[in-house]
Amino acid sequence: MYIAIAGNIGSGKTTLTEILAARTGSSAYFEDSNNPYIGDFYEDMNRWSFNLQIYFLGKRIRQAADILSRDGSLIQDRTIYEDAYIFADNLHEMGLMSTRDFETYMEIFDLSTGLVRKPDLLIYLRASVPTLISQIQKRGRAYEMSIQADYLERLNAKYRNWIENIYQGEVFTLDIDREDFILDPAVLDPLFARIAALPR
Repeated sequence: MYIAIAGNIGSGKTTLTEILAARTGSSAYFEDSNNPYIGDFYEDMNRWSFNLQIYFLGKRIRQAADILSRDGSLIQDRTIYEDAYIFADNLHEMGLMSTRDFETYMEIFDLSTGLVRKPDLLIYLRASVPTLISQIQKRGRAYEMSIQADYLERLNAKYRNWIENIYQGEVFTLDIDREDFILDPAVLDPLFARIAALPR
């Protein structure tokens, strides 16, 4: 069983990954939040966007290769698809990544997709910008304090388009504005029922 969790910055992916891994006895794969470019990126997105995204892509390719080599149940915090279709695409659209860099990035991404196993279930954590900002502030990562609301809204629009029009696979959506699984763990009961029905 391979489950991946997708969602915007601050939507709760890491927390849900921990909960699901503990509940199902699965191995957890977390996003690398120690990207050495991330602080520089939030200070100067135009200069560091390509470096940031290539680093994340490299880490995701390594994870994908490891996932392919393993048996058993896996829970992954963020997917390789989001790197390309959400973050890199948004940076290019905003003029913060040059067309040359974006095309180079996408060539590497396209080559890597052959290494990627599609999740048996994608859990999408949908959240409004006020919810995202609140959760970002609560976790208090210094480099995230400068993230602007309009940047998060652009990412949300990218996520909606990706889920509705691009991604081909099983999706379970949690509306984080209404389904706070920290305050009310029972909201996860339908998700656990869906997971229990997955092939092992």
